[in-house]
Amino acid sequence: MNGLYCIPKLQQLEEYAAFSRAYGAGFEYNDFFLPAVLDDEKEKGRIMERYLSIGRDCSQDTLHGAFFDICVDSSDRRIFQVSDLRVRQSMDIAKAMGLRAVVFHTNFIVNFRLQSYLQTWLERNEAYWRQILADYPAQQVWMENMFDDSPGLLAQLAERMSDEPRFCVCLDTAHALISGSPLKPWLDELKPYVSHVHINDNDGREDLHQPVGDGVFPWGEYDAWVRTMEHKPSVLIEVREFAALKKSVGYMERHGVYPFV
Repeated sequence: MNGLYCIPKLQQLEEYAAFSRAYGAGFEYNDFFLPAVLDDEKEKGRIMERYLSIGRDCSQDTLHGAFFDICVDSSDRRIFQVSDLRVRQSMDIAKAMGLRAVVFHTNFIVNFRLQSYLQTWLERNEAYWRQILADYPAQQVWMENMFDDSPGLLAQLAERMSDEPRFCVCLDTAHALISGSPLKPWLDELKPYVSHVHINDNDGREDLHQPVGDGVFPWGEYDAWVRTMEHKPSVLIEVREFAALKKSVGYMERHGVYPFV
């Protein structure tokens, strides 16, 4: 399997570990973006220890970093300090567990089209993420579109960072579908920078995290796009339950949706 990922849950860790073995799938940990976990050293350590105790090779695993209210471009010193703390907590966990990468969100103010704001966001984000990569030389940073209403700003940041191989785009196809912009520009403009993809389904309006094939997402268009890429991205099936993961895989296997053939 070419870079398949799933989101493990502690309560069903044995089932997810078996899935990982069967499909050669990596883990993308979603336990550590919650402020309550980040502020509880004992709980954070317990979760890390449990995941590491099953003896998997975690070197290709990833982690979803903190994203609630994160604003690394803030001109408010205190807001920046808290944002920086959360980012570094995420990176520290990835470093301690020996993980490959951490996913963060763009988190800019959508529809605030003042050119000075957009330019400041670009400049401060570029400077910030270059510093994070310098401080964590063993990890990568993958930037995910969240509330973005178009791919333009993320594409500009990725282009500015294109000399840094450890910075890339994590395209969330479901977020793109509900962005208000057509899907094709997302696929076209971000294609040179995408190394990781989050997939699930929805109704075209809400980010429902439905199993692949249960909504309106055009999976044929996604599949055709990814198969033209010279460097194929890794793919996280981003659903909330193990049953939804299995249902997604069943659909993708039947229809030959990448990374299945």
